Amino acid sequence: MTTFHIAPLNDDITAALQHKIDNKTKPIGSLGQLEKLALQIGRIQHTQTPSLNKPTIVVFAGDHGVAHEGVSPFPQEVTYQMVFNFLQGGAAINVFTKQNGIAIKVVDAGVNFDFSQHPGLVHAKVAMGTKSFLHEAAMTPAQCETAIERGAAIVKELHEQGCNVIGFGEMGIANTSAAAVIMSLLCNIPLEQCIGRGTGLDDEGLIRKKVILAESMIRHNKIEKTPLSVLSTFGGFEIAMMCGAMLQAAASGMLILVDGFITTSALLVASRINERVLDYSLFTHQSDEQGHSLMLAHLKAVPLLSLSMRLGEGTGAAVAYPVIQAAVSFLNEMASFESAGVSNKA
Repeated sequence: MTTFHIAPLNDDITAALQHKIDNKTKPIGSLGQLEKLALQIGRIQHTQTPSLNKPTIVVFAGDHGVAHEGVSPFPQEVTYQMVFNFLQGGAAINVFTKQNGIAIKVVDAGVNFDFSQHPGLVHAKVAMGTKSFLHEAAMTPAQCETAIERGAAIVKELHEQGCNVIGFGEMGIANTSAAAVIMSLLCNIPLEQCIGRGTGLDDEGLIRKKVILAESMIRHNKIEKTPLSVLSTFGGFEIAMMCGAMLQAAASGMLILVDGFITTSALLVASRINERVLDYSLFTHQSDEQGHSLMLAHLKAVPLLSLSMRLGEGTGAAVAYPVIQAAVSFLNEMASFESAGVSNKA
């Protein structure tokens, strides 16, 4: 597998950036989290005048064999049907990306459907969905590495086209089950605290989901808790592709907009491969899916928004994008005390 060379953030510019932020016409710290955002973005781009170029959200779609075990109230067919919805512009992510001037790219990472050619669809299918991890590993190690490589290649091409800020979304019935197990194993958090209602399980369905996932972990209790082993045993092709995409984005010096529960699980794996990916990551919102707040806390992440959203698709990243724009705009355009002729505090 490709080794992702992610540069550490250069601290040479930090003091100058902080001085610029502190000397805007405002009390120090009064723009709160926007000031921290501006500092991080300036450090990532190593400039006092950062820019957001060709923002793009890539939505990876993949099916999960464990969906057939009854862990979701929706049938697996919804995955490919939602891909068509994305391509027709009818999904929430289409609405929010259009509203905020963000490009969208839809990727077939491993949907259990044979799509014909479509100008809006990237054909990167590894297989027709994963296996059910209740009975066997979701994917082979080779398939996992292939998915990571293909995700990285997609981002590399976008970067070469001038994109420097990228968000990721996903679609895959039962992928909250995969993310919950990944979270439990890599964060060492009890599985019970990682499992949520996903697409709307009732109480009976939630109990079944917990039983199925607990049995799955017992079946695979001898696997190594390495990131690639956990990912290949329990993950989805869309999660693996996001993992590779995030690592490549950081290696390319791009801003990474992290969405909700599933996307953060992909980042969790990526951070175990190369922890520097976290320096390039902006956490856009806290999902209402149980487990996400604990995962964010484990990563010491502070989300920009908390709107009780739990849709996925990259919607949290798209909705938060104007906040990120605001951080860059105040850094670049707001007057300093000196330039405005305003007296600073003594």
